[in-house]
Amino acid sequence: MRAHQIMTANVVTIGPEASIVDAANAMLEHHVSGLPVVDGDGRLIGIISEGDFIRRAELGTQRKRSRWLRLLLGPGTCAADFVHEHGRKVGEVMTHHPHTINEDTSIEAIVRTMEKHHVKRLPVMRGDQLVGIVTRKNLLRAVANLAREVPDPSTADDKIRGKIIAEIERNDWRPFGLSVLVRDGVVHLNGVITEERSRQAAIVAAENVCGVREVHDHLCWVDTMSGFYLNSPEDDRSAKKAV
Repeated sequence: MRAHQIMTANVVTIGPEASIVDAANAMLEHHVSGLPVVDGDGRLIGIISEGDFIRRAELGTQRKRSRWLRLLLGPGTCAADFVHEHGRKVGEVMTHHPHTINEDTSIEAIVRTMEKHHVKRLPVMRGDQLVGIVTRKNLLRAVANLAREVPDPSTADDKIRGKIIAEIERNDWRPFGLSVLVRDGVVHLNGVITEERSRQAAIVAAENVCGVREVHDHLCWVDTMSGFYLNSPEDDRSAKKAV
């Protein structure tokens, strides 16, 4: 399997001049733990994640280094810590030059890169264009589906997947963090919805794509008022068959 077969497309991004409050709100709104940072030309320049909000002056969790360690590290490191802990803009606290992969990167290589660099997400690039992101959650979904001992995705499956994503993403009701896996015409929908009626709309959209045999619904509904999560009914019943 390759990155383009498991990645989340249409990634939510943010600019370096946005405030950290905007970044935090965007993560909460879209139910993601990290955001690629792009410049005015749409080029990837960094990434900001939940980890960047751990050591913050607002929380009183700044690094407290001993005097001898500050002397050993030098003023540059202490200055960088200060900016990260007190910065108000995304560009001041983000991780610069993030590790990336391309659409054809294998899952094995993805895992090696995550482990080597201790990262939880990898932007997927097509040249200098950001086309998706692979997170640990994407890998978890891939494992769950491969465990069903279904065939590897074919070229036809890749085309079906692309059509399903295009059909769903053009609608206002589209799920957040949509991920689509297709094996031998069997579709697995993953993502977050904030309106239960969006579930059936996504299923119907997938069913109407030529070549689809079955649609399995793993969409997770979230009550935006209470923060309550509810797993898909698909987790407790057999798959829906396409008409």
